[in-house]
Amino acid sequence: MSISFSQDLTIYIRAGYPVLNIISSEEDRVLERIDEMRRDQKHFPNGRELFIWTVSRGWLTPDGQAACREETRDPVAALAFVRKFEGRALFLLKDFHPYLDDRQQNASLAIRAVRDLVRHLTGTGKTMLWVSPVLKIPPELEKDVTVLDMPLPTEAEYRAILDGFIDRYGSSTRVVFDLDEDGKDLIVKACQGLTKCEAENALAKSIVGKGRLTAEEVDSILSEKEQIIRKSGILEFWASVDSFGNVGGLASLKDWLRQRNQGFSQKARDFGLPYPRGVLLVGVPGCGKSLCAKAVAAEWKKPLLKFDLGRVYGSLVGESEERMRKALGVAEGVAPAILWIDELEKGLSGLSGQGDSGVSARIFGNLLTWMEEKSAPVFVVATANDITRLPPEFTRKGRFDEMFFVGLPNEQERRAIWEIHLKRPAAIAANIDIDELVRCSNSYTGAEIAEAVVSAMFQAFDDGPREVSEEDMRQALAESIPMSVSHARQIQNMIHWAGENAVPAS
Repeated sequence: MSISFSQDLTIYIRAGYPVLNIISSEEDRVLERIDEMRRDQKHFPNGRELFIWTVSRGWLTPDGQAACREETRDPVAALAFVRKFEGRALFLLKDFHPYLDDRQQNASLAIRAVRDLVRHLTGTGKTMLWVSPVLKIPPELEKDVTVLDMPLPTEAEYRAILDGFIDRYGSSTRVVFDLDEDGKDLIVKACQGLTKCEAENALAKSIVGKGRLTAEEVDSILSEKEQIIRKSGILEFWASVDSFGNVGGLASLKDWLRQRNQGFSQKARDFGLPYPRGVLLVGVPGCGKSLCAKAVAAEWKKPLLKFDLGRVYGSLVGESEERMRKALGVAEGVAPAILWIDELEKGLSGLSGQGDSGVSARIFGNLLTWMEEKSAPVFVVATANDITRLPPEFTRKGRFDEMFFVGLPNEQERRAIWEIHLKRPAAIAANIDIDELVRCSNSYTGAEIAEAVVSAMFQAFDDGPREVSEEDMRQALAESIPMSVSHARQIQNMIHWAGENAVPAS
């Protein structure tokens, strides 16, 4: 439990704030914390009574018994119970927000009843606590309601959940536990972003489904995070199947990323290292920038969230900004994670502010602020083809750890790319001269080499089918015009810019 949240909650109640709106989907954790807090003799020497309301059962005591003889399931009747009660008490209302929505019948009556009750609660030692997963406060109550966000479990709480499973199943001969301290740390890090219930379900699924709990079960936990991401409707979960072994070349970038992966461990925290912030990949289209983003997630065993900035924009006033906040909130919620922003310059193309009332500029500002101030372990991988279309404040240090330039593959990298693509299809002839293909593909991008292999396979399939020969591939290369020729000036400008402003990825 966050110390800050616990302290704030205690202070607000002792100070006599009338209504506290706690934003959380974990009602049980909220109730557990409030029940623990009210019994704290240090802050509440005389204690506080606790009552819990739901529309299905009305007011209840903590042990589930009816708190009164009257019918209190109606929201207005529930508020009347609060007014009539004499003594210091906490009144916890679950999912009260729908009855304050002006689109609902009798919402105006409920809102008025709350406003009248707020004046009564002042100085009485009575506090209303609304618990709901969303923030919806009508304008009439904005000055009377104080909002608190209930944080997700801390690392210590996730570790306690894991230790609880080990204690429960450790003596069973049907379950295999193989976790050293590093393995436990990996499991705990994977659980971050899940609610307590979700973390318990993920661990139970591994134990029941596979009969074991090891560091290799991280993928099972990540599948639980996939559900959260898909429900957001803005971020897209990408299954990471490509590792660094499927990325030809870019040795400097891969070494740098492997080093940064260590920054997520507890040992790095103890050493005083901050979480890695992110990397900006700029350069020639088709040379592996997006492939690297996918490979990082697979190599690090962390969820990959693709953030399409185009999905953020909405038609209603304030909708785009709210979607941006929601997307970044989801990313932090499932952290540690990789947030992939592909072709960044296109998503921020409206920064001139013309025609959108400054929405693009505000979204850009929100993104910049979040990138600089985020404390959650969200590693941002942003790719861009045309760096000149990005504002300079986006590329400065502090928002990204480093900026790499991904250029046309050199001879050694082209060889690695050919070897990757030639070993996949079984229909390719065994006597291929890779040295010749490397020579013929000078100034071709990795994507163009991959497409040449596919074109050669189509030709061989149409002729027989038969084995794909070296001649098929050389002909496929000869029939395509590489980007280095069709866009020679733009690519030369990129290379010149990168020589002074970015670190070579190769």
